[in-house]
Amino acid sequence: MCGITGFIDGSTAGVSDLRSCVERMADQLVHRGPDDSGTWVDTATGIALGFRRLAILDLSAAGHQPMLSASGRFVIVFNGEVYNFASLREELETKGHGFNGNSDTEVMLAAITEWGVESAVCRFIGMFAFALWDRQEHLLYLVRDRLGIKPLYFGWSRRTFLFGSELKALRAHPDFTPEIDRDALTLYLRHNYIPQPYSIYRGISKLPPGCLFILRQDEAAVPGSGRTHSYWSVKDVAEKACQNPFLDDDQDAIEHLDALLRDAVRMRMVADVPLGAFLSGGVDSSTVVALMQSQSNQPVRTFAIGFQESGFNEAAYAKRVAAHLGTKHTELYVTEKEAQEVIPKLPALFDEPFADQSQIPTYLVSALARQTVTVSLSGDGGDELFCGYDRYFRARRLWNKVGWLPPAARRSLGRLIRMVAPQGWNRLARGISPLLPSLLRIQAPGNKAHGLAECFSAGNANELYRTLISQWRNPTKLVIDGTEPNASLCDDSEWPKGLNFSQWMMFIDLVTYLPDDILTKLDRTSMGVSLEARVPLLDHRVVEFAASVPLSMKIRDGRGKWLLRQVLYRYVPAKLIERPKMGFGIPLGAWLRGPFRDWAEDLIGGQQLRQEGILHPELILEAWSEHLSGRVDSSYHLWSVLLFLDWLKQSRSPLAERQATQLA
Repeated sequence: MCGITGFIDGSTAGVSDLRSCVERMADQLVHRGPDDSGTWVDTATGIALGFRRLAILDLSAAGHQPMLSASGRFVIVFNGEVYNFASLREELETKGHGFNGNSDTEVMLAAITEWGVESAVCRFIGMFAFALWDRQEHLLYLVRDRLGIKPLYFGWSRRTFLFGSELKALRAHPDFTPEIDRDALTLYLRHNYIPQPYSIYRGISKLPPGCLFILRQDEAAVPGSGRTHSYWSVKDVAEKACQNPFLDDDQDAIEHLDALLRDAVRMRMVADVPLGAFLSGGVDSSTVVALMQSQSNQPVRTFAIGFQESGFNEAAYAKRVAAHLGTKHTELYVTEKEAQEVIPKLPALFDEPFADQSQIPTYLVSALARQTVTVSLSGDGGDELFCGYDRYFRARRLWNKVGWLPPAARRSLGRLIRMVAPQGWNRLARGISPLLPSLLRIQAPGNKAHGLAECFSAGNANELYRTLISQWRNPTKLVIDGTEPNASLCDDSEWPKGLNFSQWMMFIDLVTYLPDDILTKLDRTSMGVSLEARVPLLDHRVVEFAASVPLSMKIRDGRGKWLLRQVLYRYVPAKLIERPKMGFGIPLGAWLRGPFRDWAEDLIGGQQLRQEGILHPELILEAWSEHLSGRVDSSYHLWSVLLFLDWLKQSRSPLAERQATQLA
């Protein structure tokens, strides 16, 4: 796992200027690669490539990057892993290719030389983001893996083309001019993350998953030039699966998935450094650990964190699974103080606003694992592939209850609910609550009633789901001069044909929430402590198979992940797994009223909020007041605002201000 960066500068900068500049950019990524660094420059074309290495395979100098192909035509900087490099190497050796070391990077270059860029990439099984310079054709290729496991930003600042694993590398270039994209900010406030292809800065994009970007050297000074091409997409996979569904019986499906997952896990256990796994005790992580342990001749190292608050503590479940499988288990119970100490690190970790509150426990479990291992496997992806999220079931139930009503009737019902303020619904609930059984007593009924009213206004089931997964439902009212751009969630031209509502929700999450939230969180928190995280459930062969199996193999008896559970139950008794689903989160609402309150007050109550002129203070202060009163839990809305303000504050630190002064 590594950090990559670079640029194409059309000026007449000398080799020393190019090299020193790209070294500064690469040094911003030292956490991604503390073991080695390298640069490669060509003054004739103005290109510079920078690299930071976290050595996982072939720890010798033979794995050093930037790396040239045997012919000298191609130069590469590569972040990630190609897990099937050994079989590719054997095939390439039969075609006359020789190798100096044992790295997957050298195999990638030989594959590209033999088959061409796109054909080679289509053969790779892995997670990767790389930049490849074709010295013969003067072409730059930027490539990202199929599911978006590894990040890659690119774009223009002034007339310089920049790229890198993280935005902080781009910011280190003297030509970088940071300008907040207020439209992207509205997307952030809706989703808690900024969906690709947008970033927080104008002119800088995320390369979408499964895509390659091609730029000619003579186009590099022209913002917006180059072309993006998809070599693999979830949309194509879904449509092919509809045309060629899996038609065998349950047992065949279980056998096939078991074999696929075993192979995916086996590939990801190859490393020349210590390896372990995150374990929550849930279906996904338990499946990964069970398949690891079944293929290991020694106890697998597993890691879990817990909280004293019972509603957020999974450590006890993880411990039971670890004991059954015989892993070498480590757990850490996190205090409020330890969690609070992570907050100042978040803006630098993520480089742009990001507000999935599980970022804190994910960082803490990564730091715990890094004390003894350099690679850790994770169970991310199971919910999106096998219909595991509770919201899929809530959305379907809700639409079944109200979808039959004419749209006008639904809108009228929504208006009636909104005529009573959330506080009014809360007072009503408090009045009748003593008369109701505990199961029918609702937390924050006013918020939920108004959320329900928003759902009633949805024109169709897809709009209903968009409402359910939105944080600030009208973010343009919060961002001054902000306009919400179209994104995959509401662009039906990007949707596959032939999906039912449940399949569509899983598709949407696979192309938005998974890469832009879940995988972003995993990458930044793990790499922030120089830990490589691998996700075997997102092997593209598993994704393609999961798309092909009927919904009845995912949802059965009113529950999701049926097929994945059947594989897991071959290794772990159901009684150790069966329990209500619990998110990997923190007691954010209570902590914002308690240990996090001073930090929040400093951001919201100070002059910064008004002076910036980016957000409307009144809406935020109202939400803060309501939250502190305990009448409404506004923690999720406030968390996104707080992390944006904290990011903004840190991005305008004295160091950033000095850089801005130099640019002016």
